[in-house]
Amino acid sequence: MRTGLRSAGEVSRYDEEAQVVVVGLGAAGAATALEARSTGASVIALERAAGGGGTSAMSGGVLYLGGGTALQKACGFEDSPEAMYAYLMASVGEAPDEPKVRSYVDGSVEHYDWLVAQGVPFNPVFHHGVSGEPANDDGLVWSGNERIWPFVEQAVPAPRGHVPARNHQAGPLLMEKLLQAVAASGAQVRADHRTLALVIDADGRIEGVIASHFGEERAIRARGGVVLATGGFIQDDDMLRAHAPMLRRCSFRVGAEGDDGSGIRLGMAAGAATLHMDAGSISLPVTQPWGLKRGILVDATGSRFINEDAYYGRLGEHALYRHEGRAWLVLDEATFERVDYPREVAAVGETPEELEGELGLPAGSLAATLALYNRHAADGHDPVHHKLPEYVTPLVEPPFGAYDCTVESSLYAAFTLGGLHTRTDGAVLDPEGTPIPGLFAAGRATSGIAVGGYSSGLSLGDGTWFGRLAGRAAAAART
Repeated sequence: MRTGLRSAGEVSRYDEEAQVVVVGLGAAGAATALEARSTGASVIALERAAGGGGTSAMSGGVLYLGGGTALQKACGFEDSPEAMYAYLMASVGEAPDEPKVRSYVDGSVEHYDWLVAQGVPFNPVFHHGVSGEPANDDGLVWSGNERIWPFVEQAVPAPRGHVPARNHQAGPLLMEKLLQAVAASGAQVRADHRTLALVIDADGRIEGVIASHFGEERAIRARGGVVLATGGFIQDDDMLRAHAPMLRRCSFRVGAEGDDGSGIRLGMAAGAATLHMDAGSISLPVTQPWGLKRGILVDATGSRFINEDAYYGRLGEHALYRHEGRAWLVLDEATFERVDYPREVAAVGETPEELEGELGLPAGSLAATLALYNRHAADGHDPVHHKLPEYVTPLVEPPFGAYDCTVESSLYAAFTLGGLHTRTDGAVLDPEGTPIPGLFAAGRATSGIAVGGYSSGLSLGDGTWFGRLAGRAAAAART
């Protein structure tokens, strides 16, 4: 028998049972449990920690929603499902899952209303100037690349970062409200239960799980389905080496201890296929505050490689994946500001040539890059990378300086995007695209909306949306 899988014949008795068994109680697991309960199904939610929350409770709490939510309207913004769909299909990476994007977009307005119904509060105030959660309790932000090139030419932009009403870090509030709703729903929560194996019957159906509770194994039956909502694998070095080795170079791993790939491995043990296991989100928050977008980001050849007004997730993905994590943000005296995140000044020079020498860049490279940039910036244009005019200004006032944005010395915050291959209803698929009976998944344990390009709020947004669909499908699969 494969690791992580037990045959039903090995289980002499079940200690308890429910129609739906949810493994993991972060945002995706909580949404799964709530939706399953709304159908009348009995639910047992297993959590390896002493209580629910996981990575979701450690997050900024941003949810990527749009299409014309009540919050967007209250803040004076118009949006449409068509614009949201066009942006996501253009921005979330190569070969996005079109049915998932369509489902997510079509359900976004209702999903916002559902979150509010669970008690999650949103302050109807727009906050300009941050790419994620604001320092105050404002409810709506730009959290992706909607306003910047090339996406602004592909979809009508609108801010879609919906932030629960708590200063700076709203993830704890989001999970507080979702867990309160779970408790009120009648779902049974079993904390300190680490799931060790799935139980498979003679027909290949997943009929339950084996969990460890303080060293004692417990068998729990799912009459309808098991839903894996256990997070990604950013905390597992072996899985990173095998699938996403570049992420091991990042200085900060965004994920709770439980983001060790255990749920993905359980699914694989049952014969599940995986998708986009090499994909990750890498945030390089060098342009916070936004005034730093007036600088230019250069690589080891002294060349610009991106428009600096891009969302910091796009900056990090390009810097690490396309430029080996060799990057510096160049500023002059007029544009220099202190960064919001700790970062060293790598070098200072009275001339571009002196600065490039201090940085070890090829002779004449940075000077040529600055000369080209400044020539057009004098007229407020950036024809090479199309940065927004409000951030285009000549860099001519000495001294010149460069913030260290290299992967060895800078904050690169990473988490995984790949996981189990699922349908829109959360059904886990085998390599032939056939659903594994009784097995569902949601959240970062799956390959979701983002498959190589990220906007803040997609993890919590698609995790809760597809968690709801998985909970409904698992409840309907009852036997």
